[in-house]
Amino acid sequence: MFGVIVELSRQVLSESAMSPIVCGVGTGGPMTQGGVEVSPVNIPAWRSFPLLARLSASTALPTFIDNDAKALALAEGWLGAAQGIDNYLAMVVSTGVGGGIVLDGRLLDGADGNAGHIGHICVEPEGRACACGARGCLEAEASGTAIAAITGLPAAEAPDDVIERTGRLVGRAVATVANLLDLRLAVVAGSVALGFGGPFFAAANDEIAIRAQLDFSRGCELRRGGLGADGPLIGAAAVGWRGLDQ
Repeated sequence: MFGVIVELSRQVLSESAMSPIVCGVGTGGPMTQGGVEVSPVNIPAWRSFPLLARLSASTALPTFIDNDAKALALAEGWLGAAQGIDNYLAMVVSTGVGGGIVLDGRLLDGADGNAGHIGHICVEPEGRACACGARGCLEAEASGTAIAAITGLPAAEAPDDVIERTGRLVGRAVATVANLLDLRLAVVAGSVALGFGGPFFAAANDEIAIRAQLDFSRGCELRRGGLGADGPLIGAAAVGWRGLDQ
């Protein structure tokens, strides 16, 4: 897998009309601070993988690594659906479920850079076993991988009741974060959320309206990401810029 990444990076470096000055990376987590080692839950072959050192050596560029959903949060605030907003949650609902949180205009990192892991909020206390070791996590119930395991079908072929349930569970998690952190906006991207479309967003926002009832969380909205398929790459660029600025 790392060989594929190296080949792609070399292709970009050789074909770019301008000279790249930084390498930004968005990856699944968890990870140690700065992506020195990464252990994505949905990539079993990478456990304590030294991504930062390996990639910076292969590109010979300053390299900065962050969680892919945190990268999306930066991207949506920079060029997407959260422009001009200082407090919001960004989510990816795809093969897995990840998140990034911006408060007071600042992306939250946490002790090891893993803040925002909304995919591991418990939404079904007696639910399915999660790859993280717990039960009933949002990722274990509403990710593309989970939907395929539950239904025996790819997420793109999920029946209406599964689409509605997925929206409700995502809305349940978003409402929990809104109540905890004084938020009124969540931006979501990823193949599952965007592929499910209107029925998913309607179910999620109905659930948020039921469960976010505090004065400061009432009216919280789940909104489509504004960057489409380019969101992850724009997020990686944002990680690079943020690293240079720091």
